[in-house]
Amino acid sequence: MAGFNGEASWFCCGNAWGPCASTGHGACGTCNSGSFQHAWPNTSDACLAITRPDRCGFTGMTRRTCGFRHATTNLCNGKRVVTSIADCGPQTDLFCGEQACCGGTCAANRLLDLTPAAFSAIASLSAGLIPANIDVG
Repeated sequence: MAGFNGEASWFCCGNAWGPCASTGHGACGTCNSGSFQHAWPNTSDACLAITRPDRCGFTGMTRRTCGFRHATTNLCNGKRVVTSIADCGPQTDLFCGEQACCGGTCAANRLLDLTPAAFSAIASLSAGLIPANIDVG
């Protein structure tokens, strides 16, 4: 798989959905918990200055802006979801060294936040964090 291995988590944005109350619509103004969307750490210089994935060893992370689509694969079960960028995040540098595992498969450092709808397409929301591959093609 091309791309980065790291942790994927989920976050609430926009309209109420599932476990989420209504909240802001993210940096792109389009984020909704019930849509297949995600937050990406390098949507702008301002975003990258906050998220700092380089502090966890992620270098060469491509600048991608609102609407760009990534494929995320759950390394535990092989399920894949395609989502579009709707926000800046996660703040990767707060989670350096954090690790999610299933069996002998692990990934470290939070790299992607999926909306609950997108996360639930590849894992149970109760998992919270999963080891994932993010195709940065």
